[in-house]
Amino acid sequence: MTARAQARAAVAAASRTLAEEGLLIGTAGNVSLRFTGPTGEEVAVTATGVVLAGTTAEQVTVLGLDGDHLEGDLAPTSEVDLHLGVLRERGGAVVHTHSPAATALSLVLDELPCVHYQQLTIGGSVRIAPFAVFGTRELADSVRAALVGKQAAILANHGTVAVGGDLAKAVENALLLEWAADLYTRAGALGEPRALTEAQQIAVIEAALATGYGTTKAAGR
Repeated sequence: MTARAQARAAVAAASRTLAEEGLLIGTAGNVSLRFTGPTGEEVAVTATGVVLAGTTAEQVTVLGLDGDHLEGDLAPTSEVDLHLGVLRERGGAVVHTHSPAATALSLVLDELPCVHYQQLTIGGSVRIAPFAVFGTRELADSVRAALVGKQAAILANHGTVAVGGDLAKAVENALLLEWAADLYTRAGALGEPRALTEAQQIAVIEAALATGYGTTKAAGR
């Protein structure tokens, strides 16, 4: 299987996974991956109008980093500028969803505070980018600004964007963001959620580095 075929299949599979997890409904959302293809650095991205739950490799378009069409019969997502802008700067993969819990928070908050230490893997608190019309340069620029130093951002009255070094990590980050948003919402129904202080966040990072938290290791060590 060629690099392009592998990338197109991987993007389609990630799209189906996100739909199965309830982060994508119908055609609302898009996924992309930067990879090394026959012309150099290329991008595989879902096509516009595709129902993500049933995405096939043939419904994934391949572009150059400059946006030139390289392979596929369908036009890319209307959010192509958002994807290309992030991928030019970071590489890896981009996942854009309309996940309900995080989108709901975007209607009332300017930022999702760091209420659980697992959020530190996506940069702690999560910025909420101001509303901009889908598919516009304004939205693409706003998202890139919200992602500075972060692995995820929320788009006001719209959805979320998560990034990662590969598709698996980008999907994982999107799922973590939705989990954190749901956690905050549940806590908010009981009272004012308590965010972790900067000192507490630093303590968690130090402990994780010292213990190798989150990685497997041999028994007895």
